[in-house]
Amino acid sequence: MSVREINPNETTRASAFELWMKAPNPMVTFFKTFDVMPLIKMSKTTGMKFNMLLDYCICKAASTVKEFYILPVGDKLMQYDKIAVSTIVKNKESEISSCDIAYTDDLDRFNADYLKYTEQVHDTCSNYDLSEEYMVIGTSAIVETEIDGAVGMNSGIFNNPFMIWGRYRIDGDKAKLPISFQFHHTQMDGAHAGVFLRNLEEEISIF
Repeated sequence: MSVREINPNETTRASAFELWMKAPNPMVTFFKTFDVMPLIKMSKTTGMKFNMLLDYCICKAASTVKEFYILPVGDKLMQYDKIAVSTIVKNKESEISSCDIAYTDDLDRFNADYLKYTEQVHDTCSNYDLSEEYMVIGTSAIVETEIDGAVGMNSGIFNNPFMIWGRYRIDGDKAKLPISFQFHHTQMDGAHAGVFLRNLEEEISIF
């Protein structure tokens, strides 16, 4: 099994589980601005989509932080072996649908899956959801405008980590993109989120 219930008291999240599972506002949101010029250049050089490259970097950065492989679901704490990213697709009816892409370290394979399933979602106007065996990082790109940040649901109903961004802004030789990162405090603390954002910055910079 690649997903299973675990005893919070046998994990490093025991105190967080006790503190935050029944909190009225268990979600935390960080804001950080990234220089995404390396992804823009990579996109222009290879023809790969900018959004796919950013999704890949998000998954790769998350894969090195063990807290991404656990998630509170209902009143349980679940352990996962696999992670994925969900991207929003404008379908052929000009409405939005969601599309899950499983993480693989192989960029070419990740790109092929991204193109295959986002096209499928566009054409069918139906969401493409992976099985519940994946811990899914939600994303939403608001490409119609620049935004400084966004906060998602804080109810604890949807506990998955979530990232939102708009258009990047060209500033000299940099392309600045503010990204919001929302996470459930049971899943991780601010320090873990900080490591993830630092890792994401590094992954973006190496392209």
